[in-house]
Amino acid sequence: MKRKILIILSLVLMTTGLVYAFDDGDFQIWHTQSQELEITEKKKIELKEEFRFGDNAEDFYYHHYDVGLSHSLNKLDFKINYRQVYKKRKNKFREENRPHINAILKFNLGAFKLSNRHRLEYRHFDYKPDIWRYRSKLSIKFPSIELTKSSIKLTIGIQPYLANEIFLNFQGKSFSRNRFYCGFDMRLTKRLKVGLYYLLQSSRHKNKWKDINVLGTKMKLVF
Repeated sequence: MKRKILIILSLVLMTTGLVYAFDDGDFQIWHTQSQELEITEKKKIELKEEFRFGDNAEDFYYHHYDVGLSHSLNKLDFKINYRQVYKKRKNKFREENRPHINAILKFNLGAFKLSNRHRLEYRHFDYKPDIWRYRSKLSIKFPSIELTKSSIKLTIGIQPYLANEIFLNFQGKSFSRNRFYCGFDMRLTKRLKVGLYYLLQSSRHKNKWKDINVLGTKMKLVF
């Protein structure tokens, strides 16, 4: 038990240390909350909402809603989603409509779980030309750590993971963004999951790359 706790604390400290290891970019906080409803064994509906705070986590500049329907096969998931985005530009929130489709390949490598999510999204704006964008996210989940408190019959599952995501704009065929994730998800109950992660995002602006450092939190309810 003590060894498992030390592993968890090490992950948290590693994540926190990375947040403050970069001085050339902004520090942000992102929070995501979602609800998942199981229709059948293979079909689910997910509702998601995300808030982002930038400028050293003092400015609320981004908010989105996302609703999607997923269908699972043996090692492949399909998702059709619609996302409504509000992002601040010149002190005014601008709207973006973003339908997207997803195909997620899943496979195991020993005790590790790997997945590769392919996403095609259409970004519609009222204030600038529309954009088609492709995103690919490769994730690896490490074996889950189970913490059991027998006196109250409570088992908490903690699963560390690493991920990397690339963004490609169809206009100009440009590689515009990269995201590296390091964190863990925690199953508190059968229906409640929470997560903590560090994200390093590198974005290209006029042939120059800019980094931001994100401390992210997640909460998910499953019905």
